[in-house]
Amino acid sequence: MMVYKSQNNMANSVSKNIRKLRIKKGISQDRLSKDADLALNTIVKIETGESPNPTVDTLEKLAKALGVPTAELFK
Repeated sequence: MMVYKSQNNMANSVSKNIRKLRIKKGISQDRLSKDADLALNTIVKIETGESPNPTVDTLEKLAKALGVPTAELFK
């Protein structure tokens, strides 16, 4: 049970961090989706937590589009 909770908390952190970084950068979800070469629906699902386990490739694309190291998404 603890492992699941820990993974869930990490997923929540990643979702919140992506949203926070996107807003800090002053860009829309649509702009981020274009910059990261991802579907807008993917961005929306990640930020809302509906897609709690994005792939490493997706996280790398998001980090690059946000101009941060991938590790920054997990802080």
